[in-house]
Amino acid sequence: MKTSENGLQFIKDNEGCVLHVYNDPAGYPTIGVGHLITDSDPDYSDGISMDQALAILATDVGRFEDAVNGYGLDLTQNQFDALVDFAFNAGEGALSQLLAHGVDQVPNQLPRWTHAGGQVLQALVTRREAEVELWNT
Repeated sequence: MKTSENGLQFIKDNEGCVLHVYNDPAGYPTIGVGHLITDSDPDYSDGISMDQALAILATDVGRFEDAVNGYGLDLTQNQFDALVDFAFNAGEGALSQLLAHGVDQVPNQLPRWTHAGGQVLQALVTRREAEVELWNT
């Protein structure tokens, strides 16, 4: 499966877009639409354009689509989009832990994933609620 246009907008709405390097709430260097900067990334010290941000987003989303698809689950489009958003935000390890409880438990497990930097973040509470709503529609 691929992320729908609605799913991409969901990610963009939740992440926002910042065209210069900043630290996310957990303290990780980030740019664009929630792209965590790694040692293999180019130097972003001069910032990026919106077109570059969207190109990076497409690459990042593809990675998380592959992760979700790797589980071979029978999902609706909205369920797939919700899992891609969750994996995009929390990572593949968190996706694995989430799905370890069974796909039928996803709506019950999502609200547990609201911490960053050792504290509950209201933005993550809101995001998980939105993912549950998306999952259930």
